Amino acid sequence: MIEDNIIATEANERTVLVGLITQNQNETKTREYLDELAFLAETAGAVPVHTFLQKMDYPNPRTYVGKGKLEEIRSYVEEQEIGMVIFDDDLSTKQVTNIERELKVKILDRTSLILDIFARRAQTATARTQVELAQYQYLLPRLTRMWTHLERQRGGIGMRGPGETQIETDRRIILDKISRLKEELRHIDKQKSIQRKNRGKLTRVALVGYTNVGKSTIMNLLSKSDVFAENKLFATLDTTVRKVIIDNLPFLLTDTVGFIRKLPTHLVDSFKSTLDEVREADLLVHVVDVSHPQFEEQIEVVNRTLHEVCGASDKPMIMVFNKIDAFTYTPKDPDDLTPSTRANIPLEEFERSWMARTSGACVFISAKKKINIDALKQMLYEKAREIHAERFPYNDFLFQKYDQDYTLDEACSQDPDTCN
Repeated sequence: MIEDNIIATEANERTVLVGLITQNQNETKTREYLDELAFLAETAGAVPVHTFLQKMDYPNPRTYVGKGKLEEIRSYVEEQEIGMVIFDDDLSTKQVTNIERELKVKILDRTSLILDIFARRAQTATARTQVELAQYQYLLPRLTRMWTHLERQRGGIGMRGPGETQIETDRRIILDKISRLKEELRHIDKQKSIQRKNRGKLTRVALVGYTNVGKSTIMNLLSKSDVFAENKLFATLDTTVRKVIIDNLPFLLTDTVGFIRKLPTHLVDSFKSTLDEVREADLLVHVVDVSHPQFEEQIEVVNRTLHEVCGASDKPMIMVFNKIDAFTYTPKDPDDLTPSTRANIPLEEFERSWMARTSGACVFISAKKKINIDALKQMLYEKAREIHAERFPYNDFLFQKYDQDYTLDEACSQDPDTCN
């Protein structure tokens, strides 16, 4: 990792959050994004204590927010002894410099906060390399504000400082490191590709979904493994592959990194080997947190990412609506004539609508309470068997010929000529 973490946060550091209401983002959506930003901050170890909102047509190119709002933030930061301010959008070098000069505290944007969480969560050499590359790519255009002690203070003969030379030297060092890390990732991608080829012709199933929807918990239930799972964003970064056998059918199950709104492009580029697992999967299991107020928007984010980044939008998919034990709703008053919202619709109505929308390729479960897990296993078995039967029609003949208590290997031992 970068030795001096440019975005490291201290435990329990008090922070305030800043967001904009623009032409393309109304107040409701901005508040939703800030709620998610607060969860990100808590995951990184910070304590959000206040939120600032401003309505503008577009961000101020110098200070992101207006002059009056920046003064309001400065007053609050000084009075409450706040150590960090986090902005919901990416900031340019110029914006960070100007805001830091005004507020005199640490300034982070959404991307830097996510990178900090990724740096904390990365466990394997592959994940650490991916995160380090993303960190350097994020750092490169922001070098100018990191060498202010070497800037030219005054003009004239004999007063020309080495600031530009130092910045250029540091830029070359980072470019060399980026090149080296990319080469390491190409080597990793080659190894991963060989590993995938060596897995034989087993059906591949990939768990995908928004961050913190319960993918790792489902992975542990189905594979009887011990993948790290926690109620925090990006609890799992490393791709995990396990062999799962349901009834007599073996297949490979992959747990992947979660998606998020405003996904930084640096992370997309760096996590290519992880996304390759999704691209090469035969079946996608889209896990959704049905208890989240904006779960339908999260579905759209994941589908858009699968289409634009992974190129996997046309793959067979099962929708798994998790956390039904945490689902809540408020029935409408009979005299209330306003349109129903997400908060007024019972779970049963959601089930009926999504069953119709997905032609029955969905299931509602609680991985934490182990509710309806057998229905999930049955659906996975049926979908995986369909794929297996298309690939190995003779093996499907064995499934039907021999008792269901047989595993595929045992059936092949009874009829080796057919298997061959």
